[in-house]
Amino acid sequence: MKTFNDLEFKPHSNMNGIMSRITFENGYGASVVKGEYTYGGDADLYELAVLDSNGDLTYDTPITNDVLGHLSEDDVTKVLEQIQNL
Repeated sequence: MKTFNDLEFKPHSNMNGIMSRITFENGYGASVVKGEYTYGGDADLYELAVLDSNGDLTYDTPITNDVLGHLSEDDVTKVLEQIQNL
């Protein structure tokens, strides 16, 4: 099971922050970002979006119908586990 520690962050200049994308064996994935313009970035927290098998944001999962913001590292891990269990 992949966790926050498996994410590889890279600089994201458009939002003055960092981002990581990860894909899981079930075809789903996640985009995790933190920066000046993200939900929670000003509090050093993360924003996560669920990705479909094409790598596009999807709002059609039982996890969320939007992006999830204000997430701690532990919160990100919990959501990553939920995505892997879809």
